[in-house]
Amino acid sequence: MINIDEEYRGLLSGVFHAGKDKEDRTGVGTRSVFGRTIRHDMRGGFPLITTKKVNFNHALTEILWILQGRTDMQYLINNSVNYWTPNYEASGRTDGTLGKVYGYQWRNFNGYDQLLHLLLDIKNNPSSRRLMVNAWNPADFDDMALPPCHYGFQIYINNGVMDLMWQQRSVDVFLGLPYDIAMYGILLELLAKGNGYKAGQLIGQLGDCHLYNNHLDQATIQLAREPKKLPTLDISFGLKLQEGAGNFIFIPSHNMIKLNNYESHPGIKADLAV
Repeated sequence: MINIDEEYRGLLSGVFHAGKDKEDRTGVGTRSVFGRTIRHDMRGGFPLITTKKVNFNHALTEILWILQGRTDMQYLINNSVNYWTPNYEASGRTDGTLGKVYGYQWRNFNGYDQLLHLLLDIKNNPSSRRLMVNAWNPADFDDMALPPCHYGFQIYINNGVMDLMWQQRSVDVFLGLPYDIAMYGILLELLAKGNGYKAGQLIGQLGDCHLYNNHLDQATIQLAREPKKLPTLDISFGLKLQEGAGNFIFIPSHNMIKLNNYESHPGIKADLAV
C-alpha cells in the first residue's frame, strides 16, 4: 500500500541529494528538481507526515478558509495561522486580505462558483472527466499577494471510490508541502464523505520541487528519522450540495473534523522564505 511518509521521504531525499542549485524569487537560493509525482492510499491512514510534527489545525483552517471563498487575514489569525502574514506584509496590501487568491478563484472565478458546479457534477455526472477546479487566473494576478502555488485539482470517481489529484507549480518541500498534502487529504475526505464515496488515491503532480538553502540542515535531521504509523480522521458531516431554492454548499466546521492517534517526531523549526 502506497504510504505518504515513504513517498515524501523519497522526494525530500531526491531533492536533497540530486537537486541542482537554482536562484529563486526570494533570493535565498534553492536545490531544485522538476516534475515529480507523489501518491497516498487513503486506506492506509490520513496523510499527515510523521517524521516531524505538522500542525493539523493549520491545514484544516486553511482548507476551510478556501472552501468558504474567504481571502481575509482575520480568519487565519483567529485560528492561529500566521504563516501567511509575511506574504501579506511583503505584498504591501493594507486591506486585510490577500486579494483574489485561492478561495476567491474556487468560488468566484470570473463570476463562476467552481466548487458549487463541481458538487453538482459529482451528483449528476460522476463519471465526467471535467470534475476540476482551477485557481490559476492570470487576469487577477495583479490583485493577489502571491499567485497560487497549488493551482488546480481533479476528481476521479469509479466503482464507489473517489480519488483526488492536485497540481502544484512551486513546491517548498520542507515547510509547505506537508501542509499541502494534509489540506488536499482533508478535501478528499470531505468530498468523499459528503457524497457517499470511499476515499481512494491522493495524488500530487508537482512542478518545481525545491529545498531552500536555509532548510538543508533541517532536511538532514528529518531524513534520519523513521516514519511512524499514520493517524486517522473522523468526519461527522462532509462537504456536500444542499439542494433547493438557490443551491448552496454545506461546509463543515472545525469541530466536525477530528484527527485521531497522531504520533510524530518533534517539529523542526525553519524560516519561511518570502
